[in-house]
Order: sequence, then C-alpha cells, then structure tokens
Amino acid sequence: MSEGEKRGFFSRLTSGLRRSSEKLTSSVSAVFTKRKLDDEALEELEEILIAADLGAPAAARATARLARDRFDKEVTDEEIRTSLATTLSETLKPLEKPLDLGGAAKPEIVLFVGVNGSGKTTTLGKIAAALTRSGKKVLLVAGDTFRAAAVEQVSVWGERAGAPVEKRPIGADAAGLAFDAVDRARREGFDVVLVDTAGRLQTKTALMDELRKIIRVIGKVDPDAPHHAILVLDGTVGANAVSQAEAFLEAGGVTGVIMTKLDGTAKGGALVQVADRFKLPIHAIGVGEGIDDLQPFDADAFARALAGVGEA
Repeated sequence: MSEGEKRGFFSRLTSGLRRSSEKLTSSVSAVFTKRKLDDEALEELEEILIAADLGAPAAARATARLARDRFDKEVTDEEIRTSLATTLSETLKPLEKPLDLGGAAKPEIVLFVGVNGSGKTTTLGKIAAALTRSGKKVLLVAGDTFRAAAVEQVSVWGERAGAPVEKRPIGADAAGLAFDAVDRARREGFDVVLVDTAGRLQTKTALMDELRKIIRVIGKVDPDAPHHAILVLDGTVGANAVSQAEAFLEAGGVTGVIMTKLDGTAKGGALVQVADRFKLPIHAIGVGEGIDDLQPFDADAFARALAGVGEA
C-alpha cells in the first residue's frame, strides 16, 4: 500500500469510526483537562473505557499504563488518548491477519457464519469481487436455503463479481448443496469457494446443528475443509458480539473474524472485547457500504482512529 493509499485508508477509517471515537473522547475530555492522575481519576477513566465497550481487561491495562507513567502528575485528555491508542494497538497487533486465499488447497473453501443482519452476505460478495479482480476463479454458494432474499442477494453479488452461484430451491438441504458445490469446484478447477450460511442466532440449537452438519459434509469431499470459517460480526451490537463469537466458535470452528458496520455505530470498541476474549485473527473491517469499503485490518490505524489520535 502506497503512502497515499495509507493516508486515504486512515481517513476513511477515522470517518467510519467517528461515532465510536466521539463517544469515547468526549467522555475523556470532560473528565481530564489538566487534572492530576490520582486513584479517583483512574477509577473514573476505567469506567469510561468499559462504558465505551472496550471491556474490563483492556480498560484495566490502559489505566495501569497511565498509572505507571503519569501517576500523581497532571495529565491532559490528549495524553490519555495517545496512551490508550498504544494499549489498544498492543492488544490487537498480534491478531492482525489479512485473509490469505492463496494457499496450497484447491479449491480453498471459505465458510461465512454469523447472525442475520451482520453483513455476512455482503462481506462474502465484496471478497468475491476482490478475488475475481485479482484473477481467481470463484464459486459462490447460496447456502441460506431458508430465505429467498438471501439466495437473491448472493445471486446479485455473483453478477457484480462475475462469479457463478450454486443455489437450490428454498427449503432445500443446505448441507447437500454445500457438498455438491465443493464437488463441482474440484471438477471444474475453481480456486476458491465462498459458502454463505443461514443467519443463525446463537440461541437457535437446530440451526447451529445444521451448521455443524454443513461442516461435516464439506469434510467428506476434502478432509481439510473448510479451510477458513469466518465469523462476521455487526459492529453495532456492542458487547453482544462476545456471546455471538462464543457460540459460533463452539459450533463452527471459527478461524477468523471480520467486523462490519463500524461506520454507523458508537460501539466499535467491542472488537477489542472479542480480541481479548478469543484471540481470533482479525481479517478485515467494514467502514462503509461501497464495494471497496471492506479493508484489511490494521491494528495501529484502528487503535488511533478509535482513540481519536491523528495518523502516526
């Protein structure tokens, strides 16, 4: 990525995370204007960070850093935000992992899981478009056979991306569809298979069992598949993202996370909670509706944008 592209990305990220950042920085600014950093101030700061959906572990690390460096000294809101950005970056940097679909497996099979409305199908479509632009032969699978709208959405993305779509009538067996799609991809030399799945609420046992069945059936075609199981989380759900991740990890063997809708929420800090709890690779984040608004995750840029600190 060139310097110009980096600046453009940071600008879009800052714009996208503005609501999350403003919620956090306005609270910090209200409390810390040349205030001495004593025990009471640190306690207030910890409460602010927890309220901003960062979670208790990240809040404790951030306040501990400040206590070590600045305790009993006057501190400004800018110093606090800079220190917070460093703490968040340290948390997220080890999990920064762009999605690599250039592995030895052919086809490389990617399962997309998540609840309805998380942006799962749109994320699949944006990745499909990027892959076909790079010359990959991609097959999309409309695996949410419960909803006609979901099948139609995958079909639309297939047209945009210039990729064929494997689909069945509404009510068809989703696992059987996945099996046929993977078998076709092997016969016809596809590079990547992107499988949409029904938007399962983590509390719906029958739907989670269906997800397990899809995984078992795909494994019959290729014992190493699916090679990726990506959990798509909606940035607007805040701390509820943690319970979703927990359920899908158990049911679907999640290998990585993409968080969407960060441009429309004041709860973007929830990604830090998910990172702290599960240590899952973070592949990308969605900061807009456009086809190019799904960006590889950059821990430093995300941390600075969330903390309201300028580009490094």
